[in-house]
Amino acid sequence: MLLYGGSGHAKVIRDCVKAMGQEVYFIFDDNSELKTLNETPIIGPYNPAFNIHEEIVIAIGNNMLRKVVSEKIVHKFARVIHPSVLRSPYASVDVGTVVFHGAVLQADAKVGKHAIINTNAIVEHDCVLDDFVHISPNATLCGNVKVGEGTHVGAGAVVIPNITIGKWCVIGAGSVIIKDIPDYAVVVGSPGRVIKTLEVKV
Repeated sequence: MLLYGGSGHAKVIRDCVKAMGQEVYFIFDDNSELKTLNETPIIGPYNPAFNIHEEIVIAIGNNMLRKVVSEKIVHKFARVIHPSVLRSPYASVDVGTVVFHGAVLQADAKVGKHAIINTNAIVEHDCVLDDFVHISPNATLCGNVKVGEGTHVGAGAVVIPNITIGKWCVIGAGSVIIKDIPDYAVVVGSPGRVIKTLEVKV
C-alpha cells in the first residue's frame, strides 16, 4: 500500500495497515525535507505513474486538504480498518476512509469516502457520515445522526440521537450537540452553541 502524507497521522495509519497484515511500502509527501517515516521511505511529491497497481490512502488529517489531494490521485483508493474495530456486518465504509483502534460502527451506519473515524470513536446505528468527515477520538454519535461533508467533530464530543450537522462544520472538543447545526458553523460548549460561521470555498 502507498500513503500520501508523511506526518503523525500517517504513523497511525501505517500501524493500522500493519495490524491488518499488510505493509506501507512508500509514502508521497510534498515536503522535500522528509525522507523516511521511521523505516518507510518518503519518496517526494505524488507520482501518478509510480507503482500504479498499488492502492493508496491519503494520510492527511486536514479535511479540506484531503479533499483537494483526492482530486489529483489516479491510484485506486484503499480503506483501512484496524482489527480492533467493532463493526456491524451491516455498517458500510467507503474507499479512502480509515477507522482507527477501538472504534465502534453499529448497524446500518454509513461512512463516506476519505473519512476518519478516530481512536475509540462511536458511530451508532443508522448514522450517515458524508465524505471527508473526521470523527475525533472518543467522540460519540448517537443513533441516526447525519454529518455533512468535511465536518470535524472534536475529541470527546457527544451528539444526541436524530441530529443533523451540516457540511464543513467544526464541533469543538467536548461539546454536547442537542439541536441541528447549520452548514459552516463552529460550535462549542455544552449545550453546543454556534460561535461563528466559516467562509469555506469548496
